[in-house]
Amino acid sequence: MRNRYYRKRADLAIYQAIAGMNKHPTILALAISLVLASGASHAGIFSKKAKPAPPPPPEPVAVVAVAPVEPPPPPAPIPLEFSGNQKAAPLPAPMDRLQSASREVLDTVQWVAASKDNAGLPFVVVDKVNAQVYAFTPAAQLKATAPVLLGAGVGDKMLVGPDAPMSAIPPEKRITPAGRYPSKLVKDNHGKVVLLVDGPNLITMHVVAKGTPAQRRAERLASVAANDNRVSYGCINVPPAFFATVLDPDFRPKQGIVYVLPEKTTPGQMFGFQPAAVTAPATAVAAAQAPGTAAAVQAPIQAPVQAPQAPPASAGVVTSEAAAQ
Repeated sequence: MRNRYYRKRADLAIYQAIAGMNKHPTILALAISLVLASGASHAGIFSKKAKPAPPPPPEPVAVVAVAPVEPPPPPAPIPLEFSGNQKAAPLPAPMDRLQSASREVLDTVQWVAASKDNAGLPFVVVDKVNAQVYAFTPAAQLKATAPVLLGAGVGDKMLVGPDAPMSAIPPEKRITPAGRYPSKLVKDNHGKVVLLVDGPNLITMHVVAKGTPAQRRAERLASVAANDNRVSYGCINVPPAFFATVLDPDFRPKQGIVYVLPEKTTPGQMFGFQPAAVTAPATAVAAAQAPGTAAAVQAPIQAPVQAPQAPPASAGVVTSEAAAQ
């Protein structure tokens, strides 16, 4: 109120001055300017209005990471059991064949299933002690089993070089080496398809070789006992039907993994995993789970994933000696 009072008094004084200054144009112009300035001031033209504060930014929306859901595995195949009789057709296994497998096989397959060490590839496990091979789908589902012939010597490491003539290798040094082998199908120098397992040592898995009459390879493969299956120079001999209907179609699109179990140490020590504690008999656990899956017979464990390594590029063709071992 007081400010308005003083402003009116100032305006009245200006008007009175203008009335008395009609005879002085310069002073009159100055007075008019003061009146206009006073009016503009009253109207707030020269006042600075504060800009409105910008609205606050929206609060960030919390993003919750959702783990990708793995698709369920395909239905488990009915496992096939191949005999050593080369004329006999494979038969559906009457039960999950893994129930009667060795503890070393179960530990290895369970580790592969839990850690996905096979990197989504088909794989086989060779049990040297019991002269058996187990084939699995990429989802670690048992697909087939078969007897095998192995190196005559007992051990897990090669004791001779790949260039040594077979005739110069004594039986105790004819060893099937143990290990984890990325494997693929190749042709030998006679055009026969074999599965190259250990390229540097020319160890392959192939259809049972005829061998010499004294070796009786077909008879040994057909026998029930495992102690007479050690006869080769190191290569792994399998029934023809097993190679044609299991190995060839599984490994032909791309490579797979072959796990040859050791006999001088444990698979856990060789492959770097801790076996799961046995809390129930394998048959009881398998009965409570879906048949045909490797993980059905054991509880999962943690293990590092190892990416498969490509076989040596120079191992595209193997010698006839390697294919005939």
